[in-house]
Amino acid sequence: MSIVPKETIEVIAQSIGIPSLPADVSAALAPDVEYRLREIMQEAIKCMRHAKRTVLTADDVDSALSLRNVEPVYGFASGDPLRFKRAVGHKDLFYIDDREVDFKEIIEAPLPKAPLDTAVVAHWLAIEGVQPAIPENPPIDAISAPTENKRTEHAKDDGLPVDIKLPVKHILSRELQMYFDKIAELTMSRSSTPVFREALVSLSKDSGLHPLVPYFSYFIADEVTRSLADLPVLFALMRVVQSLLRNPHIHIEPYLHQLMPSMITCIVAKRLGHRLSDNHWELRDFSANLVASVCRRYGHVYHNLQIRLTKTLVHAFLDPHKALTQHYGAVQGISALGPSAIRLLLLPNLQTYMQLLDPELQLEKQSNEMKRKEAWRVYGALLCAAGKCLYERLKLFPNLLSSSARPILRSNSRVATNNPSKCSLYLQ
Repeated sequence: MSIVPKETIEVIAQSIGIPSLPADVSAALAPDVEYRLREIMQEAIKCMRHAKRTVLTADDVDSALSLRNVEPVYGFASGDPLRFKRAVGHKDLFYIDDREVDFKEIIEAPLPKAPLDTAVVAHWLAIEGVQPAIPENPPIDAISAPTENKRTEHAKDDGLPVDIKLPVKHILSRELQMYFDKIAELTMSRSSTPVFREALVSLSKDSGLHPLVPYFSYFIADEVTRSLADLPVLFALMRVVQSLLRNPHIHIEPYLHQLMPSMITCIVAKRLGHRLSDNHWELRDFSANLVASVCRRYGHVYHNLQIRLTKTLVHAFLDPHKALTQHYGAVQGISALGPSAIRLLLLPNLQTYMQLLDPELQLEKQSNEMKRKEAWRVYGALLCAAGKCLYERLKLFPNLLSSSARPILRSNSRVATNNPSKCSLYLQ
């Protein structure tokens, strides 16, 4: 017995212009129609499973018909509601009333809007605190318009209103604003007063300062760019960075991308200070140790932090067009990262670099005294870095050193590590 009744075959025959179909013919056609339907539905289920879906759609049936070389069904994607009607003479048989559509009506109808494909697009929400005027961001006039509930209405292309939430300003308490202004004033005062030292202690210990971290990051990055000729200010800014890094109550990882360029600038900048007598060497040493501490502490959070740093330092070290002060900063930055960095980055390039440095070391005092001193500074930094690496390697083989020579080597290595500038003085 077929699940497709013979009455269904008779109704279908009437719809295609066969008013009276014999009963024996409809009874013979019903099993064949059922077989064809099962075959199509099995192919449609296969298409559904290959598409990694659990819901059968009209597209699956259409694909199954195409596989069987059958003309696909047209019009199944209509958005009109389905209207069921009862077949005449059959109280339990219903069918969908398909409205006949005139082709002229379809041709003259306006084209619908093309559906938008799903896509992911990236855009800048803000650049250095300034929101760019692009279509993806709220309009500038909406941001500047004062509203009580921080919401406004705009119209889309189709005329429908849409709500836009305005950005919320980062509001600081009056106490935190006064604290930030006082720290900034002491930092820019160019004097190491007891009050400034107390402020650094407060930055390194006090809790509740996390809302000020983005402001300090922007302040440090901006002032380092402006004050490259003011050595005391650069020293004060680096001490502020050191205090922020020491504070256990501050989550500073999201702001390292703003602080690292400032510290690297104080290491490999061509000129720091406006006088030739300025002790910019000490600032480069301090900043190198500061950057090395950041790599040791946050290297596991940002896996490419030390890689990017060493790439910058090696580029400054091996570029012959860079100044000797930049070479010195690069050597000190690599040396502060430890013996492994020295062994992998400095020692393989040492012989090539010495060919560049030797002519500068042999300059006569009358020709260019400042450049000669800079060359000896670089030479002393290289000597101390190589000595640090050698001492770490010799500690693995204590039998190679006599008991009397070991304390001397240890003391000399400590001097070289703590004060690399003394090495150049000894060599002179």
